[in-house]
Amino acid sequence: MDFSVLDIPLIDFLQIDLPALLVAVFAAIVCAIPGSFLVLRKQSLIGDAISHVVLPGIVAGFLLSGTLAAIPMTLGALGAAVISVLLIELIRVLGKIETGAAMGVVFTSMFALGVVMLEQTGSSGVHLDVEHALYGNLESTLWLGLEKWSDLWSARGWETMPLRLQQLSIALICVVAFVSVFFKELKLSTFDPLLATSLGFSARIMSFGLVIATALAAVSAFGAVGAILAIAMFICPPSAARMLTDRLSSQLWLSALYAGLSAILGYGLAAFGPLVLGTDFALNAAGMIAVVAFVLQFVTMLLAPRYGILSRRIKSEIETEKAPS
Repeated sequence: MDFSVLDIPLIDFLQIDLPALLVAVFAAIVCAIPGSFLVLRKQSLIGDAISHVVLPGIVAGFLLSGTLAAIPMTLGALGAAVISVLLIELIRVLGKIETGAAMGVVFTSMFALGVVMLEQTGSSGVHLDVEHALYGNLESTLWLGLEKWSDLWSARGWETMPLRLQQLSIALICVVAFVSVFFKELKLSTFDPLLATSLGFSARIMSFGLVIATALAAVSAFGAVGAILAIAMFICPPSAARMLTDRLSSQLWLSALYAGLSAILGYGLAAFGPLVLGTDFALNAAGMIAVVAFVLQFVTMLLAPRYGILSRRIKSEIETEKAPS
């Protein structure tokens, strides 16, 4: 393996790799935070569903506004998410089928509608297409205003910050603020909805707020990393963190840590792995990040000190040996 190929000029790293890495990290964390509550509520498929259903909303936002600005596309995605939640409930009640089946019908139909809208309205000509919807376009994120590390704190650096990074930064701030302000209400409505209602906290309103936060996270991550990474980050980091702690606050921090680590390792393997191996094939960064997230979750499932498969197996064998014959 020839490591000399990694002698990348600083300016190339700052303008090409750093912004893509920051976008990947922010996208992973913004999805992992609401994903923690979805995992605890046994509603992980909501993150999956919203990651699909936002596509027609994003396309509709673009068609109505004529721009790729964050506000109309976010409003379109939020509208699509709300409509999907209502459709799921309507199908569940009228069709008398279980929630999982209703969600499957709605999110596949909405995603198919988004694909048709992309192909028939010419939206694919403005970097909205099926391939980017699935895999994102992380590698195209450039920060051309950076030439040295100090430019990160300069006015020129801030003025030339990529739009995707700006959108993800705002979304991350909003999601963190929502969870911080309503942490007690979210915690109560997650673990004991009846107690939350008796104390004056509407569990239904908190659930709706969580759906909105999930939709905001999904749409902010969607354009950069596509549906694949968004789905993986909603589920894998929170599931891994759940194996390590019983405290909600600790799970949120660990979920963010797992998400950030998945993004860094995944992007590093996708961007520099082929160079180290001396090959000329390319790896999709979003796909590799999702793979790393799964590997980290699998390793945690095996080795977690309390709930891991190996630790539980050892504990069971010890208890069997101590049991009287």
